[in-house]
Amino acid sequence: MRILLTNDDGVYAPGLTVLQAIAEQLSDDIWIVAPSEENSGAGHSLTLSRPLRVRRHGDRHYSVDGTPTDSVLMAVAKLMKDSPPDLILSGVNRGGNLAEDVSYSGTVSAAVEGTLAGVPSIALSQCYSREGAGNSVSFASAEHWGVKVLKPLIALLLEKRAMPPRTLLNVNFPACAADQVAGVRSVGLGRHDYGRVRIITNKDPRGFDYHWFGLAPTETTPEHSSDLEAVGENYISVSPLHLDMTHYESLEMLDQCLSAESALKP
Repeated sequence: MRILLTNDDGVYAPGLTVLQAIAEQLSDDIWIVAPSEENSGAGHSLTLSRPLRVRRHGDRHYSVDGTPTDSVLMAVAKLMKDSPPDLILSGVNRGGNLAEDVSYSGTVSAAVEGTLAGVPSIALSQCYSREGAGNSVSFASAEHWGVKVLKPLIALLLEKRAMPPRTLLNVNFPACAADQVAGVRSVGLGRHDYGRVRIITNKDPRGFDYHWFGLAPTETTPEHSSDLEAVGENYISVSPLHLDMTHYESLEMLDQCLSAESALKP
């Protein structure tokens, strides 16, 4: 099984080292193609306004000076064109990717890009308990539980017709010691209270204002059977995500609305 590893924290991120150690217990055919710098919050962005450069760090080990999406595209369409991956693992992200945060996440978006390319993909993230933890974030639960969680998920993804087409998996490890993990839950996405971003304003040396986004503390009431509830209770959350963003329940209502307007009729 050929596995492609990527992330959004950058090619030198400790979480990528953790993911490599996990992947090496699953296969001896590992490729790494990751952003050269941190791209947290990059979402599913694609670099179109400048050329990209690829740096080789070793055998089957590369970095791309672009986004996580760029990295997956570069891997699938060029570096691994003649030997495409059977599986893409993205992470292990420093910090959880829960609820609506998946829409911002470069980690999840790399798995989305892999899914678009027809490659079974899984995003993995390690939650931490406090903002500003920096490099002190512990990956203990991901290190201990990674292989145990991935083995059945990979078997499910690689089995033909087992999962619906254009579906990926989002895994979050709780912020606790490995022996405190309560188990694994399959759950849907929760919902954070909006307004979690704080804006820090300061002046540069020339006296001009600059602004920096950061996360503010929030009070969130997790919905039942959500990823937020699961990791809050020290469970590993596994959420299936689908690329079809259509809200089918609204189609009939929308059709009635549009057909009622005579000016819109041909």
